[in-house]
Amino acid sequence: MNQLPVFVRKEFHHILRDPWTMMMLLALPILMLVLFGFAITTEVKNAHIAIYDPSNDEATRAISARLGVSEYFSVVAELRTPEEIDSIFRYGDVSMVVVFSDGFYGNLVRTGDAQVLLVADGTDPNTASTLVNYATVIIASYQQELTPLGAVPFRIHSEVKLLYNPHMTGAYNFVPGVMGMVLMLICAMMTSISIAREKEKGTMEILLVSPMKPIIIILAKSIPYFVLSVVNLATILIMSVFLLHVPIAGSLPALVVVSLVFIFVSLALGLLISSAVETQVVALLISGMALMMPVILLSGMMFPVENMPQPLQWLSRILPASWYITAVRKIMIKGLGLVSVLKELSVLVGMALALIVVSLKRFRIRLE
Repeated sequence: MNQLPVFVRKEFHHILRDPWTMMMLLALPILMLVLFGFAITTEVKNAHIAIYDPSNDEATRAISARLGVSEYFSVVAELRTPEEIDSIFRYGDVSMVVVFSDGFYGNLVRTGDAQVLLVADGTDPNTASTLVNYATVIIASYQQELTPLGAVPFRIHSEVKLLYNPHMTGAYNFVPGVMGMVLMLICAMMTSISIAREKEKGTMEILLVSPMKPIIIILAKSIPYFVLSVVNLATILIMSVFLLHVPIAGSLPALVVVSLVFIFVSLALGLLISSAVETQVVALLISGMALMMPVILLSGMMFPVENMPQPLQWLSRILPASWYITAVRKIMIKGLGLVSVLKELSVLVGMALALIVVSLKRFRIRLE
């Protein structure tokens, strides 16, 4: 029994001297609680909407004000022409446009009827239906207050139009997210584990004393996963079109260019992880838990980023997958070209260059 305290103390020393193990044991539960507590929610709040109001009368201004002060909506634009509706969906950042009919209040007084068109972005069917329901309830509450007690009720008809996904097919939403997750999984996780395996087994030193330069060794480790990721990209696109019936409405070359850049970013992340760890287990934990979980929860793959607290929204902007998924949705679902995703492409290119420089520098210093 005297041996038990000795071995317990030895195990404590082994755990405490490994900072990555301590981080996983103590920081990971906090990270999971924060992410699952704040990121996962079925509510939609602070959704960006625009309003087209040709009438600009008492009733339309009152409804617009109620929508604006609601916790569910944030009015970011007031449109002047009907042509701006399609443009703001394609190149702006709105989830819904509220369109009032001409002579709204006059029709309501004369005939008792008026029309409101709710145009929603159907790329995310769940969010679109939730926003339409919220807006319909707000409009109905105004209609009820407008009608005097015992009088013939006014009727405000709310019509709904879903853009890009009129049938509310769920695959339109999750296919871009799956593309980002799979490419990240193959590139970042597998690359970091592969290089960590060489370091753990002691064979990396043997490779370094060979005539090959370290950069050649790194490229030799990365290229197979790059090729596999390209194959996976082609497989996902073929299955999404022919099996899930999700069309590529936009430019296929633009989609390929954005995907290749994202693959480079993921490879650089794998190299960065491998430069910081020595074992496969730690590489797997970091790339699998500390990287994949934020990608799933914070990239907009499953839950709208607008619903999250501001710090988590800032965190989502530094995730490469969030920019990639946004670009893929614009190209595949909205039918846009390369010009429309220049912002996302520029951010990904910047991330790729920065990560490659940092990871290669750290990798070479550690191995030399």
